[in-house]
Amino acid sequence: MPLLEIQDLQIDFDKTRAVDQVSLSIAEGETLCLVGESGCGKSVTALSIGRLLATPPARYTGGRVLLQDRDVLAMSPSELRSIRGGVVSYIFQEPGASLNPVTRIGAQMIESLRLHAPNRAHPGEVVRLLQRVGIPAPESRARDYPHQLSGGMQQRVMIAMALATEPKLLIADEPTTALDVTIQAQIIELLRDIQRQMGMAILMITHNLGLVADIAQRVAVMYAGQIIEEAPAQDLLSLPRHPYTQALIRSVPELGKNLDRLHALPGNVPSPGKWPPGCRFAPRCPIVRPACATLAPSLASIASSHVIRCPHSNATP
Repeated sequence: MPLLEIQDLQIDFDKTRAVDQVSLSIAEGETLCLVGESGCGKSVTALSIGRLLATPPARYTGGRVLLQDRDVLAMSPSELRSIRGGVVSYIFQEPGASLNPVTRIGAQMIESLRLHAPNRAHPGEVVRLLQRVGIPAPESRARDYPHQLSGGMQQRVMIAMALATEPKLLIADEPTTALDVTIQAQIIELLRDIQRQMGMAILMITHNLGLVADIAQRVAVMYAGQIIEEAPAQDLLSLPRHPYTQALIRSVPELGKNLDRLHALPGNVPSPGKWPPGCRFAPRCPIVRPACATLAPSLASIASSHVIRCPHSNATP
């Protein structure tokens, strides 16, 4: 039984569908990366797992989100409080915006512990957690305000807070976006080490394919509110089948290659509510066929553990 199973999830904002029939699953101890351009629905999908989207304006109009075989979308407020932090924890992409700027780090961590693990809500546990994520002089750092820490240290604090309750699933939404490359590597290595120690599952949301190669066991690619390809990470990165996935990988610059121009996809991701009637990638696709403008492709299996939303994936432009 998967730890998390999302089945045909649909989320609307007013009359606009932002997530359309998304299905995903994550096993215990597994790392799944959710990849795609900004605005494709990655973060909305992730927030739905803890039912953190404000309703209204969001509306869950279809599907189920099964966490440990319990439907999150059918839970009462008290049941939701028991899983938020206890079963699933989040790391958001801008730690400086997530931390309270007028409260010391230690006090913020104790507040989190008091809500989810009251028996461990004391300064000694704060120091232990800060040590665990590699923060030097944790006793001193616990007395600091967020602005006194670097971006990398702020993100380590967010990781410590997310791990304080030993969740089964960690959702990391662009956790290294604002960090330089060296700190990115440190954060990814830290997450990998802690995952090995705790055996937790990770859902990593990113547009950085370098991070995907480092940490993922499986990859799901989103485009315009839909999953358009999903496969084991090694298979998807070495032999992508959907034209959009192929374009994403070609757009990554390679060391040692001198190029006049980087590869870029023409056009933009269509806005929610303005999706093409057929294949949503058709206006940008190099192998588009006349039927693509009117026929919406379904997600189909092309190999073991490899699914794709394109009936022409073997065609050439």
